[in-house]
Amino acid sequence: MDWARILAYVTGTVDQELLARNEYLAAENRILKAQLKGRLKLSDAERGVLGEIGHRLRRKVLADVATVAQPDTILGWYRKLVARKFDGSAHRGPGRPRIKREVEELIIRMASENRDWGYDRIAGALANLGHEISDQTVGNVLRRHGLPPAPERKRTTTWAAFVRTHLALLAGTDFFTAEVLTLRGLVTYYVLFFIHLESRRVDIAGISVHPDERWMKQIARNATADDCGALRDCRYLLHDRDTKFTRSFRAILVSGRVRPLALPPHSPNLNAYAERWVRSVKEECLSKVILFGEPSLRRALSEYVDHFHAERNHQGKGNVLLFPRNTDRHREGPVQCRERLGGLLRYYHREAA
Repeated sequence: MDWARILAYVTGTVDQELLARNEYLAAENRILKAQLKGRLKLSDAERGVLGEIGHRLRRKVLADVATVAQPDTILGWYRKLVARKFDGSAHRGPGRPRIKREVEELIIRMASENRDWGYDRIAGALANLGHEISDQTVGNVLRRHGLPPAPERKRTTTWAAFVRTHLALLAGTDFFTAEVLTLRGLVTYYVLFFIHLESRRVDIAGISVHPDERWMKQIARNATADDCGALRDCRYLLHDRDTKFTRSFRAILVSGRVRPLALPPHSPNLNAYAERWVRSVKEECLSKVILFGEPSLRRALSEYVDHFHAERNHQGKGNVLLFPRNTDRHREGPVQCRERLGGLLRYYHREAA
């Protein structure tokens, strides 16, 4: 019997039954712990309870009764319990609230569309719209979206910005093929066209089975003619790197004050207007007819181009007709249907009453 128990019996401050109960629980814990395999998995709440009691027992007493962990470990649980009690991070706000999403998108839009605008200029433009934003906030938004400041932004021009700026002076060109039945069998014809990007006007430049260099040079002369050439109002021509666009073809264009711009390989989106027209003429016309001979192909293309210009609404131009023949939309006459290619292409309009 140790001195602590002797002192307890002498002073009468500890009940004999309570001592026996504690001794029994300690012995039982040691026996149960010896039979367990592996480490005990305690929850945070259980560690907190043991840590709080262990702190009251102090380390010396804890060394005699603790079985689930070392005394230092249990006292460490208590220190974590205290730290959690005084940790106010769970109730702490996220800091300064971020600006509204619509304002952030507006900042990105202004910086993208005006590459020489600095932070102060963008902040001023936002103030004109009723958004009081500091230049530092503008800078934080642009950095978060990977947009550099104005001195770096204005040194580069995106392709979309270039096209938008020079839309009235830009034209695109490309080839597409059409399979035509002839007396020799099925023959592949090559069709070359020009499209003015701003007006979307399309000109069929030529149709040939063998578009050789001589043929291409004549096309270039026709296209750059001062009075009636398809490129007479254009200064830039977008084309891919097809070998049919020969050096002599490009030289004649330059002599006619049209600068050819050869696009990078595998980049159809850079000549999207021309690519979209090829898709339209094939889906809406050529894929739905059987062509017998070159005249049949020429007639189909001519009819479709007329339909494309004056009888087909264009979503990219506000869903209106490009070159309407009749601008009076408020006629009250009967509705008439104009058909092309045997009803393949239709246009509805009102005749004068």
